[in-house]
Amino acid sequence: MIHPTAIVHPGARLDASVEIGPYAVIGEHVVVGHGTTIGAHAVVTGHTSIGRDNRIFQFTSIGEAPQDKKYAGEPTRLEIGDRNTIREFCTLNAGTVQDAGVTRVGSDNWIMAYVHIAHDCVVGDRVIFANCTQLAGHVHVGDWVILGGFTGVHQFCRLGAHSMTAIGSVVVHDLPPYVMAQGDTAKAHGLNTEGLKRRGFSAEAIAGIRKAYKTLYRSGLTLDEARQALTMQVAECAEVAPLAEFLGLASRGIVR
Repeated sequence: MIHPTAIVHPGARLDASVEIGPYAVIGEHVVVGHGTTIGAHAVVTGHTSIGRDNRIFQFTSIGEAPQDKKYAGEPTRLEIGDRNTIREFCTLNAGTVQDAGVTRVGSDNWIMAYVHIAHDCVVGDRVIFANCTQLAGHVHVGDWVILGGFTGVHQFCRLGAHSMTAIGSVVVHDLPPYVMAQGDTAKAHGLNTEGLKRRGFSAEAIAGIRKAYKTLYRSGLTLDEARQALTMQVAECAEVAPLAEFLGLASRGIVR
């Protein structure tokens, strides 16, 4: 299952079912789980662990040193979950000691070509990154987020669950859950209602989230006032809770 031209360090720990393509390079501290395939010319290095049934395509760079001038060779990590698709020319870097020391990517994500996931990012589950999405360092991405092609996200930003960006968006503030954004600089353009319907949100839940959106974006309230109002609305609609909690943690302001 390992092509004879691949270079696999004897210290790497690969499940017997792992497939390694031609001219791939696998480093000493790499761990790869059952059923994962790694394509031709891919480089997997650093203290990197990869779970089960991932499909990593050719010419990817996984676990390389962070693009951070403060990095001094510390043994920081990259952790990738299960059933992810990582397409051609993607780059996923290890973390830094200035943060938790680990970059994390969850499970069931669809990561298209030329995506960059920088040091110390935390990516949830069932996320879609379209071609050329670029995450700067320390970005946190919630579950079910969809980022349109050529989206760029500023360092330390947080993107809430079920949020979405259009093609070419530049995100420099935190993007709340459920919200769609577009533009340079990205601004809010309604709710990801179609995505919520596809994921089984009831009509009542979507109506409650829509009310919360109007409170946040159309009432003229300050961010603190809106958060207090949304906290009250949680009693009427439990699905508003993630939005209220997100506002309480926003450190860069929000997309508005």
